[in-house]
Amino acid sequence: GTSPSGAHTEPWTFVVVQDPYLKHKIREIVEEEEEINYKKRMGDRWVNDLKRLRTNWIKEYLDTAPYLILIFKQVYGRLPNGKKKTHYYNEISVSIACGILLAALQNAGLYTVTSTPLNCGPQLRVLLQRPANEKLLLLLPVGYPKKDATVPALSRKPLEDIMVLM
Repeated sequence: GTSPSGAHTEPWTFVVVQDPYLKHKIREIVEEEEEINYKKRMGDRWVNDLKRLRTNWIKEYLDTAPYLILIFKQVYGRLPNGKKKTHYYNEISVSIACGILLAALQNAGLYTVTSTPLNCGPQLRVLLQRPANEKLLLLLPVGYPKKDATVPALSRKPLEDIMVLM
């Protein structure tokens, strides 16, 4: 909530879900769409690129994580008189807020994985009773890892490949 935003419109809603029933419904929606994504929408190249990360459409962690945080961008707001309020740079503003949230979670010793469940937004918006001006941007399962959890050994680009000093 302390993140900067275009014209200070704060175009975000963070929905924190801890209810087991709701988490399971979210899982059902995500898995149904993700299976279609993996089999039809994403294409062979994308699916092959994900193999090293050992991901698929089965998302057990959506049931087992203590919390799910669903971050919605507000594509517009509402003024007291009911008229639309422009939210400038809503996606960039919400993305910055998500980055700050990810850093805060890590700083608190919690773990997450970023998830952008393709084509799930409308169903999740309805399930969570969010208004039509909100669009799902990111889903974060949050908690502590299982003792036997494994994480892929990912390398990062060297600094000289991502920064230009002038």
